[in-house]
Amino acid sequence: MTFLDSFLIRAALAGVGVALAAAPLGCFVVWRRMAYFGDATAHAAILGVAVSLAFSMSVFTGALVMALIMAIAVSTLSGRGYAMDTLLGVLAHSALAFGLVAVSFLQGVRIDLMAYLFGDILAVSRADLGVIWGGAVLVLALLWWRWSALLTSTLNPDLAYAAGIDPKREQLVLTMALAVVVAVAIKVVGVLLIAALLIIPAAAARPFAATPERMGLYAAIAGIGSALGGLQLSFAYDTPTGPTIVCVAAGLFAVASLVSMVRRGVQG
Repeated sequence: MTFLDSFLIRAALAGVGVALAAAPLGCFVVWRRMAYFGDATAHAAILGVAVSLAFSMSVFTGALVMALIMAIAVSTLSGRGYAMDTLLGVLAHSALAFGLVAVSFLQGVRIDLMAYLFGDILAVSRADLGVIWGGAVLVLALLWWRWSALLTSTLNPDLAYAAGIDPKREQLVLTMALAVVVAVAIKVVGVLLIAALLIIPAAAARPFAATPERMGLYAAIAGIGSALGGLQLSFAYDTPTGPTIVCVAAGLFAVASLVSMVRRGVQG
């Protein structure tokens, strides 16, 4: 038996891969207050799943394409007469509804809709692992390459312009990275929980990080701990794995918030 023959080993590697990709990106989502943007992109992925099955394409390809289309649509329509939260709410829920309706029209295709909505990490195959880790490496390489420019445009767009950095271009980089993370995370936590895996580890790391780089590192540690802890608890208590991973992340956030409040109380 080889190392990857165990479904638990494959599941653990998948969780670690998604956590590594989501953690630094999640920091930018938190800094830029893009939580609803992540939701809208993730919800569009279910429509991508329907398109993939209808045309016998890879689910990853369909989800990635639809996530990119949604992200670009949001970026294009923002500032054109609608408040951002209203626009994101309309697009996110519309994309999810159209995706669910489209899936119902597929004839002769067996589909476990719950697996796409909430993830099915225990069913990750070797091919899925290749896609997940390939996507994670791509996202990490993209963020490593653009880290300074992304950080400058996030903290102060005017300063970015003065330094010769185009904030709109950096927004597009984030959009592309977010679409890739959504596409690779579907198998692990599903479209309804992807935003949680992006936001919660980064939010838990924020009170303890003195620099943006440390926040990214701590978020990665929190994300990996959530994935592995959720997987172990799910296996032990026979609970849904994707939601259990998010529950562990929420627990870490609660502990981090409590520790932060205690520290502020002692210092005050």
